Amino acid sequence: MTLLAILLPWLSFILRGRILTGILCLLLQITIIGWIPAAIWAVVSLSEARENRRNRKLIQAIKNSNR
Repeated sequence: MTLLAILLPWLSFILRGRILTGILCLLLQITIIGWIPAAIWAVVSLSEARENRRNRKLIQAIKNSNR
């Protein structure tokens, strides 16, 4: 998914269900100069989504262990 975020940043957003963000990223990516910021944005967003998912799992595991 990281490679997809670098090569086609807008598709990375759309596949994760963020349609409007994907369209905005596509508009940014249309210009050659905008490709690099769009790719960086997609990779950072992907890593944040992975981090949020991991944190939710950790919180759920802590809640379950306290019972």
